[in-house]
Amino acid sequence: MDDRRYEAVRSRDARFDGEFFFAVTTTGIYCRPSCPAVTPRQRNVRFFPTAAAAQGAGFRACRRCRPDAVPGSAAWNVRADVVGRAMRLIGDGIVDREGVAGLATRLGYSARQVQRQLNAELGAGPIALARAQRAHTARILLQTTGMQAAGIAFAAGFASVRQFNDTIREIYGMTPTELRAARPGSARSASAVGEGGSPAAGIPLRLAYRGAYDTGQVFDHLERRALQGIEEVTGPPGGRTYRRTLRLPGGHAVAEVAETAGKGGRWLECRLHLSELRDLTTATQRVRRLFDLDADPYAVAERLAAAPAMGALAALRPGLRAPGTVDPHETAVRAVLGQQVTLAAGRRLGAALVAAYGTPLPVPSGGLSHLFPTVDTLAGASLSELGMPGARRDTLRGLAAALADGTVALDPGVDRDAAEKALLALRGIGPWTAGYLRMRALGDPDVLLEDDVAVRAGAARAGVSLQEAEAWRPWRTYAAHHLWNAGQTVT
Repeated sequence: MDDRRYEAVRSRDARFDGEFFFAVTTTGIYCRPSCPAVTPRQRNVRFFPTAAAAQGAGFRACRRCRPDAVPGSAAWNVRADVVGRAMRLIGDGIVDREGVAGLATRLGYSARQVQRQLNAELGAGPIALARAQRAHTARILLQTTGMQAAGIAFAAGFASVRQFNDTIREIYGMTPTELRAARPGSARSASAVGEGGSPAAGIPLRLAYRGAYDTGQVFDHLERRALQGIEEVTGPPGGRTYRRTLRLPGGHAVAEVAETAGKGGRWLECRLHLSELRDLTTATQRVRRLFDLDADPYAVAERLAAAPAMGALAALRPGLRAPGTVDPHETAVRAVLGQQVTLAAGRRLGAALVAAYGTPLPVPSGGLSHLFPTVDTLAGASLSELGMPGARRDTLRGLAAALADGTVALDPGVDRDAAEKALLALRGIGPWTAGYLRMRALGDPDVLLEDDVAVRAGAARAGVSLQEAEAWRPWRTYAAHHLWNAGQTVT
């Protein structure tokens, strides 16, 4: 295994960025596999599954390749075990908000069991993993805003300025002031922060991904489904900007993502306008999930290519992604609104729901005026404004009540099988809706809606047999998107 990893390092193979990290014992620095620096001798190299493990072993982040900015590992979305679920929750900021005890409660394990399993497999416990994430957030704020260091410390989730200073020195080998001075020239010019350090004009981010990325497919998907008031897509194809509102733990935000890929096709440009800076990590991770930026297109293509007809179809759309969600509750509600109606009708119902029950923004931003309604609000709403059949209104209220009281949980670390079972127990929620939510709301990469009309139409058009679907595991969600595209039918 180490020989294979070293070969990836020697060839500077970007496919493995985020899948593992390597450290050099003679320099005390850790890097991503594609680091452009001179390749060290193999005897001086150590490998780590996470950046936190490398940091815990005493290595500093490379200033040249910035290993903390790589895409996340696709393994955490594939895996349904406690480690995979924990990584998704930590990425969403649960440890910063609820501590290790809160993480353990959501996973259904004791804090000691969670600590032991993460340490055994990843070489770092939940606190170390969250600490690495906080340091990355702090670096972004230091290098893209003019905020005072003390404000950055608390916005990134540190308990004290001293803890912030010590962590930055340990991980980056520089003081916060030195790290700010070392910002790339492009970050300096991209920062739109005023002299007082207010991030009113937004925090610019580069959202990294690996491999090819079919931006057109993702932006088409989002534009066709954009709900008036909470989403909008501006600009012509090829140069579009997707904008939407976000409801976050500490406040709200507006996210903007550009369709044009960054230099070398390695990232999407994003700008976040946050009412509460402590939400930066959570907002970033949720936008990443929406755009499926932690996917591994190499692994997907390799698996689908094993089935000739599907492999030929997949080869037509390299870099195809499976868009997720920024809010599982919102996606669940929208799935019910879209039952048994066209996409256009579902959008009209969604816009009416937002107008009637959404939370108005303090100040509208372009065409964005509201946050999506909370499930607490919808659980007791009449929904008479929507003009839907009474049975579907009952289903929507029942789903909202189940989400509000926790009968159904759709958070990033939920057990997907348990969530699907709980959804199917609700009146009016059938296999298609439960499967669709498993795919979109829970980010499961291995869902195929075999009875979906558009999936069957795409399969027929492409000459693909659904009987070979077992060969597509664990990437059947991507196969479904290829079939939807082949059928030219929106679902």
